[in-house]
Parts: sequence; C-alpha cells; structure tokens
Amino acid sequence: HGTLIDGTVFDSSYERGQPAEFPVGGVIKGWTEALQLMQVGAKWRLYVPYQLAYGEQGAGAAIKPFSTLIFDVELLDIL
Repeated sequence: HGTLIDGTVFDSSYERGQPAEFPVGGVIKGWTEALQLMQVGAKWRLYVPYQLAYGEQGAGAAIKPFSTLIFDVELLDIL
C-alpha cells in the first residue's frame, strides 16, 4: 500500500487482492534498503524520502517530483 504524505493512495496490492512480487533490484532505493533488513512475516511502515524514491523526476501523474512516499509493507516470503 503506497501513499503520499497527504494520504493520496497511488498503489495498493491490498486493493488488487494479490501481493506484489519483484526482484530486490527492481524497486526504488528505499525499498531495496528496507527489504534487506526485514524478516519474513515482518510488517513495516516505510517513510521514503524523495532521494530514495523517484527523486526530482517523480513518476507519472500521481507521484510528483520531490515526493516523500509512505508504504505499508508485509514481507510474505523470499523466493
């Protein structure tokens, strides 16, 4: 579940009803750093500053440049 500081939801695997699956190197730097510290079963809220997210460029219409992102993450498994 990903939101902006103002609470705007820009992505939610909860709403899709299916967990996201990805390689560690296939995500933003903030996720890469956090995932390496998480244990299977852990639930974390990540506050990712723009420098570790999408930076000065942003990402699409929802994530403006310099956006801090908030993610609720549950690590279900490591494949």
